[in-house]
Amino acid sequence: MYKNLAAALAAACFFSPAFSQTAATAAASAPAAAPVAAPLKVGFVYVTPVLEVGWTRQHDAGRRAVEAALGASVQTTRIENVPEGADAERVVRELAATGHGLIFTTSFGYMEPTLKVAQDFPGVKFESITGYKQTPNVATANARYYEGRYLAGIAAGRMAKSGVAGYVAGFPIPEVLQGINAFTLGMRSVNPQAQVKVVWLNAWFDPPRERDAAMALFNEGVDVLAFHTATNAAMVAAQERGKLAVAYHSDMRKVGPDAQILAVTHEWGGYYTERTRAALAGTWKSRNTWGGVREGMIRVGDFGSKVPADVQQQVLAAQKAVGAGQLHPFSAATAAVRDNTGRVVIARGQTLSDAQILQMNWLAEGVQGQLPH
Repeated sequence: MYKNLAAALAAACFFSPAFSQTAATAAASAPAAAPVAAPLKVGFVYVTPVLEVGWTRQHDAGRRAVEAALGASVQTTRIENVPEGADAERVVRELAATGHGLIFTTSFGYMEPTLKVAQDFPGVKFESITGYKQTPNVATANARYYEGRYLAGIAAGRMAKSGVAGYVAGFPIPEVLQGINAFTLGMRSVNPQAQVKVVWLNAWFDPPRERDAAMALFNEGVDVLAFHTATNAAMVAAQERGKLAVAYHSDMRKVGPDAQILAVTHEWGGYYTERTRAALAGTWKSRNTWGGVREGMIRVGDFGSKVPADVQQQVLAAQKAVGAGQLHPFSAATAAVRDNTGRVVIARGQTLSDAQILQMNWLAEGVQGQLPH
């Protein structure tokens, strides 16, 4: 009812001097109210615009998950469509200089700019997503995308009538090679003669060229397509041509209701929330995280209408086995794995270590073409 304590005390004094003295004494001895903590400012830097689907969309879904989980204790900022290189450094530096205590930089090409800025802001915590260099205030994180690619390859191998799939690839870095090889090995686990044709874009985000590459592969006779790019352009092309495709990053049935076989989906919300909560609690430490199906960072599902129930069941059973550690895409349980030049790259009975996977520089048997130089 009263606007402030002084008004309340004045009213009390008017009615009873004794009450006024007691209230004043209590007010003077009461502890001061604890200051309200300012929210933690959390920055996110994206290499493309935030579209309806794709790489950046999944990271922004992770940002929104942080807001939903942590509410008023955080304030998030997103900067999208930031080219890798000098411009990235400027954006990351600006976030650090404007009070952001935790910054997620979500592209491999942001790694060096992030490290450079982190040297000048030791009190700020940075997370280099897909990077591999850590410092006391720079952590790294990535997902085992290859696990989802292997599972998608099983479905593609079952669905490709010609036994030939196409693959629209960004850059020939280990992460992309892991995906191409795992996809090929997944296909060949159900069709030993399966082949994969690759087109290199040397770009992550170029919708017209992504579409052109998809169309070129369809013209060469592939009837199933996979892609490692940032948009849904290849899925749209598959829908237009009456072909099949594996969605990447996000479910793309909205634009490919007849084309989509399944989606390999990246789930960043749990990781971003965990790391932000640690920053709020003062328990954040630099570390490297590489999570997959088991950790909930990779999920395969969202099957299209043309995928038979037995194919879906086979893929989901394989996904369960991957999560349980019973199935590894880069394991040569019964026969040696060779690259497409005939060289043995995984000896019979062996499984590649994480270090070997991270340094992958070969194309599996069944992949047509060679690495660009």
